[in-house]
Amino acid sequence: MRIVSLLLLTLLTGALQGCFPVVATGVATGAMMIADRRSSGAYIDDEAIEVKTYDRIGKKYKDNKGVHINVTSFNRNVLLSGEVPNDSVKSDIADMVKTVDNVRNVSNELAVAGVSSLTSRSSDTLITSDVKLRFAQDKRFDANHVKVVTENGTVFLMGLVCEPEATAATELASTTGGVQRVVRLFEYIPCPPPAKH
Repeated sequence: MRIVSLLLLTLLTGALQGCFPVVATGVATGAMMIADRRSSGAYIDDEAIEVKTYDRIGKKYKDNKGVHINVTSFNRNVLLSGEVPNDSVKSDIADMVKTVDNVRNVSNELAVAGVSSLTSRSSDTLITSDVKLRFAQDKRFDANHVKVVTENGTVFLMGLVCEPEATAATELASTTGGVQRVVRLFEYIPCPPPAKH
């Protein structure tokens, strides 16, 4: 029986070799969904919202060099960050996003300003990494429960958190080097019961 099991395993492994990236991606996505407080439906909707939003903005503003947009969806709440040339474009983009399927709320944090430099964006990436590292090292909350987005030194925090987690995340983010401002875009949930040892 053991030989038959090993033979089947070998055949199955050979048959799946061409599918490895798909299987691996599915496993990674599944693991991320397990650690996430969003429902699997909300997680999938968030991915679709971001893709559809980028597509709509890209089609309308692809030739506009003064538009730099980041779209982040968490639990069907969308954060728009980046730079646009005027208030009219800022409003138009927010209105476009509101019509995307499953969007519940739009936080329009677009700045009417010139497009940020590569240096500024690199600095923002470093800040995001530093904040996430500090979250991972802190034991007051699970770092996977807070999404971090940085734009021009402003850190946006999203997630499904209870009040003490929000306070801890805000404190850590606001005391990270390079952070100029922290904007909380949390949804609040009751605190989970303490873990039994």
